[in-house]
Amino acid sequence: MTYDTDVLVVGSGPAGGSAALLLATYGVRTLLVSKYGWVANTPRAHITNQRTLEVLRDLGVEQEALAAGTPQELMGDTVLCTALAGEEIGRIRTWGTGPASLSEYATASPCGMIDLPQTYLEPILVSNAAARGAKVRFDTEFLSLEQDSEGVTARLFDRVRGDEYTVRARYLIGADGGRSLVAEQAGLPFAGQSGKAGSMNIVFKADLSQYVAHRPSVLYWVMRPGAHLGGIGMGLVRMVRPWHEWLLTWGYDISQPPPEVDDAEATRIVHDLIGDPSIPVEITSTSLWTVNHSYATEYSAGRVFCAGDAVHRHPPSNGLGSNTSVQDAYNLAWKLAMVLRGEAGPGLLDTYSAERAPVGKQVVDRANLSRDQFGPIFEALGIAGGTDDEGIVAGLAACRAPEGVKRRQALDEAIQLKNYEFNAHGVELNQRYASAAVLDDGGPAEEWARDPELYHQPSTRPGAKLPHAWLVNERGERVSTLDLVGGGRFTLVTGLAGGAWEPAVRDAGVGFVRIGAAEARDAYGEWVRVSGMAEEECLLVRPDGYIAWRGPKSADGHTEELRRALSLVLQR
Repeated sequence: MTYDTDVLVVGSGPAGGSAALLLATYGVRTLLVSKYGWVANTPRAHITNQRTLEVLRDLGVEQEALAAGTPQELMGDTVLCTALAGEEIGRIRTWGTGPASLSEYATASPCGMIDLPQTYLEPILVSNAAARGAKVRFDTEFLSLEQDSEGVTARLFDRVRGDEYTVRARYLIGADGGRSLVAEQAGLPFAGQSGKAGSMNIVFKADLSQYVAHRPSVLYWVMRPGAHLGGIGMGLVRMVRPWHEWLLTWGYDISQPPPEVDDAEATRIVHDLIGDPSIPVEITSTSLWTVNHSYATEYSAGRVFCAGDAVHRHPPSNGLGSNTSVQDAYNLAWKLAMVLRGEAGPGLLDTYSAERAPVGKQVVDRANLSRDQFGPIFEALGIAGGTDDEGIVAGLAACRAPEGVKRRQALDEAIQLKNYEFNAHGVELNQRYASAAVLDDGGPAEEWARDPELYHQPSTRPGAKLPHAWLVNERGERVSTLDLVGGGRFTLVTGLAGGAWEPAVRDAGVGFVRIGAAEARDAYGEWVRVSGMAEEECLLVRPDGYIAWRGPKSADGHTEELRRALSLVLQR
C-alpha cells in the first residue's frame, strides 16, 4: 500500500509543532498541515516551565527559546492591585523566583523557566521541524478522516487553490485545538463541562515601565468594578514583552450575547485597569474565549491520536496549557517512531493514552481550582458580594485599619493559597506514569514527604522522570544527567560498579551511561544523594527521559534481564 506520509499532524500549535519537530528529528516522514496562513498571531500561552525547556533542550532548540523568551528573574513579582497606578493589595513571588523556591527550582532541573509567548514558541518548533525534513502546508484545512486497519485517509482543503484532496498516512495526530474536529470525528470520549465563563483578550502596546519596572512580573491582577461579570473578580494585565507589549484579560457574562469590543471600548478598558488615562495605547487585537473544564478520557482511537488542547481544555491558570501540549507530543512521538521502524509492537501506542490522560485530567482540575481560589481574597476584604468602587475602597480601608488584624491574617492566608497556582512545582514536574511501558518493581507505594502539588520530589522509581543531577565530563564541563539520555533512544544508566551491564547493552542496542566514569563523574555527589541507588544497579530510561525499569544488583543474567525488560516495554 502507498502512503503519502507516515504521520499526518493536524495543527501547528505547541502540540502539533512539537510533534512534527520530534518526529522529523527521529527520522519519521511527517506532514504538518494548518488551516491558517502562519503560526499563532496572538500571544496566548506563554509560561514555559522547566519540563518543557528540558524537552526543547533534548531537541537542541533550548538556546533559541532562551533567546526569544523573557528570563525568569523578570517574571515573578506578581501584583494584586486596584489599578497599575492604584493601591497595591499584595504581592506574590511566583514562578520559582522567591529565594526559597528558586533554590528548589535550580536543584530540580538544568533548565529554569521563561516567559515565551506562542507567537515566539511556534516559529521555533515549526521552522526547525521543516529544517529537519517535515513537510509543512499552511492554508490547508482538515475536513474529515476515515481509518482502517492499515492507515488513515484524511480529506483536506487547499484554501489557496480552493480544491480538496486526500492524504494517506499510517497514523494521524490531531493537534487542532479546543474545538478539535479530529477528536470529534475520532469519537474520543470527554468528561467535564464546556463554556463555564466568558473572557476577552485585548492585546495592546503601551509603555507601562513607570508602573511595573520596579516590580517586574508577568501578571498584574487588577480588582476593578465589573471584573466579576463572568470572570474571577479581577482583570489581568499580562506582560508580553517588557514593558511595552501587553495582553489584558477581562470577563464577560457568557449567558448574554458576546460583546462587541471596538478599539475605543478596548482602550477604555485598558485605561481603566492601568488607572492612568493619559498613557498612549495602541490596540493590536481583541478576541473572545470561553473557560472550559473538559478533558478526554481516552487520547486515541485506532490510528488516530490527539494532543494538546484537543484533549485538555481549561483556563490559563497555572500556565500549564502549552507545557502539557509539548509534553503530550514528547510522550507520543518516540512511540510512533519505534513502531514505524518495527522496533516496537503496536501495543506500545496504547500506553500514550494510559500515561497522558491522567495528566490531562489533573491539569484541567488544577487550573480550574486555581481560578476559583481567588474567592478567599475577596472574602478577606469583605467584598465577596461584588466589586463596586465603594466596596473596594471600604474593604481595603477595613483591612488596613489597626483593628483589622483578622482581616489582614485572612488576606495573607488567601494570598498564600495562590502558591498552588503560581508556584506549583510539583504539578509541573511530579507526573508519574503507570502503563505497560513501565515495569513496576514491586516496591511499596511512593510516600510524599511534602505537598506533591507544591514541591518536586525526584525519584528513580519506574514511572518517574530521571532525576537531574550535575555531573562533570572528561573536559571538566558540567553536564546534567538529562543530557546523557533522550535523543530518541533508550539508555541504560548505571554506576561505576555496574560494568557487568555493558555486554547486555551492546547486545540490546541501547545507549549506556556509567555515572562515575570519566565522561560522567559524580563530582558533587549529587547523583548518589538524589538516586538512592547502589552503583551496580541500573535504570532503563526511555527516550522521553522516564524510567521504564530498574534493574537488579545481581551479577548474573544481565543480558537476559535487559532483553526481557525491553521486550515487555516495547510490546514485541
